[in-house]
Amino acid sequence: MSMSDIMIKVENIGKKYILGHLEEGRKYKALRDVIADQAKSLGRKIIRASEKQNLNSVREEFWALKDISCEIKQGDRIGIIGRNGAGKSTLLKILSRITEPTKGKIVIKGRVASLLEVGTGFHPELTGRENIFLNGSIMGMSKVEIKSKFDEIVAFAEVEKFLDTPVKRYSSGMYVRLAFAVAAHLEPEILIIDEVLAVGDAKFQRKCLAKMEDVGKEGRTVLFVSHQMAAIKKLCSRAILLQSGKVQYDGNVESAIDYYLDYFSGSFEQNGNITKILDVKHSGTGDLKLTGFSVENLKGVNLITVSSGEEIILNFFYELMTNKEISDLSIGLSIHNSYGDPLTIFYSDYVGQIFSTLPSKGIFKCRIKDFPFSSGRYFVGARVILINGIEVDWPQGYVGFVDVQEGSFYREGNIRPQDLGPILIRGDWELKSV
Repeated sequence: MSMSDIMIKVENIGKKYILGHLEEGRKYKALRDVIADQAKSLGRKIIRASEKQNLNSVREEFWALKDISCEIKQGDRIGIIGRNGAGKSTLLKILSRITEPTKGKIVIKGRVASLLEVGTGFHPELTGRENIFLNGSIMGMSKVEIKSKFDEIVAFAEVEKFLDTPVKRYSSGMYVRLAFAVAAHLEPEILIIDEVLAVGDAKFQRKCLAKMEDVGKEGRTVLFVSHQMAAIKKLCSRAILLQSGKVQYDGNVESAIDYYLDYFSGSFEQNGNITKILDVKHSGTGDLKLTGFSVENLKGVNLITVSSGEEIILNFFYELMTNKEISDLSIGLSIHNSYGDPLTIFYSDYVGQIFSTLPSKGIFKCRIKDFPFSSGRYFVGARVILINGIEVDWPQGYVGFVDVQEGSFYREGNIRPQDLGPILIRGDWELKSV
């Protein structure tokens, strides 16, 4: 690889945050910060020495990125994958020049267009039309260059009627459509896209993926963060897996996805036929915690594998973490394919089952008739919410998996397992004359 081909060179970069305090190296202070700092200074003068020591003890360093090194050349389409908190968004912010690394060196050649979060990149008081020209100017484009792409941007974003409306009045979907259209069409040498595309509808997501594919084929560089492994596999020529702020793997896309899924499997351990959820990040109120998962048949026997069409029970073990009474609770499960794509989501309140007065330890049991999946391994996620929408517990990653073998789902007839998709359909056929 010649140096002229390299668009991004990252050398041992790290990013440190001080938890509970202003980030080190901050270059400016708002008036409210100055006032707050003066108040803190006055307060410190009257705090006893022992209390000072206690204040200092709460300072905690957190390294979001540690010694990241890589080279990205022209035309590379890089997928950046990893669990929540792995450092993906922090890396993209550094590559987009939104934040500076605490240590290390980064060299970027060419114009960068980034779409990282809904709400960034546009001025809310300006119209869609004005923001298109503003973004182009920031990227160093002339007014003539921006005008030449203007109609194409507006057509792609499908916001013609709202072009002269301030973007603060846009829905999140409209905002993302316009932001992506601007980022992709103003011909940057480097296009950086975060998971923000998940805000758009399925049709627009497909449109965006097709556009990113075109951008890559034109020889421009694309960096793409997503939890959708099918999209990573389709779009990217290389993948970087981040784990706890470090590069765990950098190379072949399918290998990176395999490592990613193996790491997800590492969020639980097998104990007999029951998986125990390990020390993974849980979001929610924390009043209840999911602790394990198992699969059993109707006789209560734990299963290592299940058969397509078999009636099974999925068990979700939990423990209450508080003494307060919890009511109006729903538990949901999601089943994912080997690439992590969700195939189905099923909450208890979908069928009118809402739980209250829970014992301190228990098992949520979900009975599934005619398990509708063909042979393969499927990962199971779980989430507990209150009916009012408040999240109680959501283990990040999966709580277990189900291995499925060929079964007599169709009971009779000619079955060609190799021709089946992941989901099997229960139905009938008939012939009528017309």
